[in-house]
Amino acid sequence: MRIPIRLRRLRLADYEAVVELFQLVGMEPRVKGRDSRAAIGSQLRSKANVFLGAFDGKRLVGTVFGTHDTRKGWINRLAVHPVYRRRGVARRLVRAAERGLRARGVRMFAALIEPGNSASEAVFLGLGYKIDTMVYARRKLHPDI
Repeated sequence: MRIPIRLRRLRLADYEAVVELFQLVGMEPRVKGRDSRAAIGSQLRSKANVFLGAFDGKRLVGTVFGTHDTRKGWINRLAVHPVYRRRGVARRLVRAAERGLRARGVRMFAALIEPGNSASEAVFLGLGYKIDTMVYARRKLHPDI
């Protein structure tokens, strides 16, 4: 009998599995910067964030990091193990992150999608998001951030 995929809040004990999943899907985690154990631990402790994992038994098969800037919720780091794609895992993760952010008063949601990531575009379109073309500008104080 197959154990159903369950969602739960991520914990610091999941850190290694999160990094492994990010590497597997090509996200290139910055483990000496914004994705360090300390940085993720700090973000996990924040009550404002909704960091969720999808689990098949004890195996982490998906992640989503929901954050907000008090006016807009951000769906970040949506990742699903290739073997578990096209099973509704990404959709469940995004909806759960939205619910958690709505509970914090957020009513608008956004996600940045890398150019050419048609699978993510399809997920978000299927969830009612509008895809806008935009220019993204950023400035880093340190290259590992």
